[in-house]
Amino acid sequence: MYGTPALPPDFVSLPYANPDAPKGGRIVFGNTGGFDSLNPFVQKGTAPWQLSFWGYESLMGRSRDEPFTLYGLLAESVRTAPDRSWVEFDLRPEARFSDGNPVTVEDVIWSFETLGSQGHFRYRGMASQISSIRQTGPRSLRIEFNTDNRELALIAGLRPILQKAQWRDKDFTASGLDEIPIGTGAYVVSDFEAGRYVTLRRNPDYWGKDLPFRRGTQNFDEMRIDFYGDQTVLFEAFKAGELTAMREFNAEKWNTQYDFPAVQRGDVVKSEIPHRRPSGMTGFVMNTRRPPFDDWRVRQAMLLAFNFEYVNDTVTGGVQPRITSYFSNSELAMRPGPAKGAVRALLLPYADGLLPGTLEGYSLPVSDETARNRDNLKQAMTLLGRAGWAVRDGVLKNENGQAFVFDVLLRQGDTGNQTVIDLFSRALQRLGIVATVTTVDDAQYTARIGTQDFDMTTFRRALSLSPGNEQRLYWGSSGAETPGTRNLMGVASPAVDGMIDAMLQAETREEFVAAVRALDRVLTAGRYVIPIWQFDVGRIAHARQLRYPDRLPLNGDGIGFMPEVWWYQPD
Repeated sequence: MYGTPALPPDFVSLPYANPDAPKGGRIVFGNTGGFDSLNPFVQKGTAPWQLSFWGYESLMGRSRDEPFTLYGLLAESVRTAPDRSWVEFDLRPEARFSDGNPVTVEDVIWSFETLGSQGHFRYRGMASQISSIRQTGPRSLRIEFNTDNRELALIAGLRPILQKAQWRDKDFTASGLDEIPIGTGAYVVSDFEAGRYVTLRRNPDYWGKDLPFRRGTQNFDEMRIDFYGDQTVLFEAFKAGELTAMREFNAEKWNTQYDFPAVQRGDVVKSEIPHRRPSGMTGFVMNTRRPPFDDWRVRQAMLLAFNFEYVNDTVTGGVQPRITSYFSNSELAMRPGPAKGAVRALLLPYADGLLPGTLEGYSLPVSDETARNRDNLKQAMTLLGRAGWAVRDGVLKNENGQAFVFDVLLRQGDTGNQTVIDLFSRALQRLGIVATVTTVDDAQYTARIGTQDFDMTTFRRALSLSPGNEQRLYWGSSGAETPGTRNLMGVASPAVDGMIDAMLQAETREEFVAAVRALDRVLTAGRYVIPIWQFDVGRIAHARQLRYPDRLPLNGDGIGFMPEVWWYQPD
């Protein structure tokens, strides 16, 4: 995105991959819920989230050891204009789909056009920014953009490529379990049982196994996903040896519940993977499309009532630090105090519409660490009063006599967040607020989130060291009311849109950092999410036979690290 790639044109392998890793063995993961589709590229249905990463490829591949650098995958070379108003790709002649058919320019163009018009909403935003896409040679194509957005050339390199011929006379959007998209990746679905498991096998004829970008990766012969009703049952399955790898996001559980016999015997190993990426945002999002969360004073009252210090100590033992902003834990995070320099200059044109604290400086409330949290609750009540709420007969009501009641939507089996909400609800009761909880299965949850049918729900957005076009999907005004939007809070802010534009148009690293810090200020002071703790280290428990390289990537754990560069080492 900025500067030059870290690896030379003749690199042997990615720096965090072991080029001598053995091939073989299997790895078994667990998911909660179920699935009713094996097409991860359409809006309809629920597909295992791992499929789009394991069985499909794009023109270029991303290195986890750099903020945003791509290397050739299906494409052997790339050219772009100095202003990145267009990009050209040349396909590798050896590139093949899993059925052995060659990848053609026609397949690439069809994939861009189909995903951009019929695919999942996450693929559609780019279509409107492409002015033309055309073949320029037997194995080359050119994409021209109509938007001043320097990241589009890279995003184009990450679009999944599917086979056009498979969908002749078929409805791409209606596919479920009876039609699995054909990809070019190393793994193909070999077996499945609806809602119970999916097994993928490594294709022995995988076309890219000798590419430097692939050397030392995709080492397992078999990868399987088993499905469980909730996280508790899944954890018991792992303890019993039915699963061979599990990520743990709760530090307290990691420290106190991972002492079962298999760990004591050494059959299960606990590995911690540090990283240097932003915290992202994890917590409870408020739907600003509907009252009472359309009022920032009410949202600030929620933040004051949420006794983080007490909750964190109760749930995680207090060992996980709090998320302080969307890009905390990185150089992209907003700085304390008033906005200065380039950040202030970017925000000033929007000053009239900015919420208090954006320019002056904003930080999350801190409690006194006791269960009562008296001072913060007093401040919350004052704000609620200014917003038109008052306690009558022990119940908080507005001027129309309507009680302050809201619902928290959770997935079935989400016991961790249920515990947090139980603690939060007790504090709200002291303000006269009633918080109910509705738990639904995965399909219902997806449907309700897609139609924005919730007051408050869980929220997680992982953010990178090179944020870009995905920021429009997360909080751009254009998607605030779109069904299936990822803008769950319903942000519709000219300042947010302006900061995203500045970020995407930046030509230097300095301009880019200033734009992201300004965006971080607007989002954090918007009080859209009640943040909880950050995941400052990856925690993976795994069978002792599963190994990974000593050299860890900049971005730590995630897709592209596990299972990508892991391998099976027999006893």
